Formats: sequence, C-alpha cells, structure tokens
Amino acid sequence: MPKGYCFLCGRYGDLERHHIFGGSNRSKSEKYKLVVNLCGDSCHRNGPNAAHRNPETRKMLRQYGQKLWMEMTGGTVEDFIREFGRNYLL
Repeated sequence: MPKGYCFLCGRYGDLERHHIFGGSNRSKSEKYKLVVNLCGDSCHRNGPNAAHRNPETRKMLRQYGQKLWMEMTGGTVEDFIREFGRNYLL
C-alpha cells in the first residue's frame, strides 16, 4: 500500500486506490487516471462517509471526476455522456 494523504479526509497513512467510475467504466477510470487515494477503512470501504457506502460521497467524487475529465480532454458534457454513459453534474 502506498503512503500519502487521503483525498477525502487529508489524513496521512496507508492508502488504497479508488476508481471514481467503477463497474463497466473501471477501465476508463484507469485510462484517464480518474482515481483517488483513500484511507482504506474509514474513507474507502467502511466509514459512514466511505466512497463505497455513502451516496453523497460517491456523487461528489463522480462530479469531481467528470469535471476533471472535461478539463483534461476539453470535452463537453455530451462528450462525457458518450464516453461514460451519463452526466453526474446534475
């Protein structure tokens, strides 16, 4: 596990990679480097605000990922929808 600062809480320690867009879009998260490092237990998997448990956290990360993708590629919302299947900025 790499050491560093958690994207969500800022705590320093052992981190896990979280793919912002999972499932069928996981490989696209890798391709575009749409991943964040999170504390394994509290921010990634098990805490009340963990990315895999809390819909609001998941939404915030996906909005961040969409904005980042649009900035990196110069793409529009429509381009993002074509690539990832939906708009998370609503």
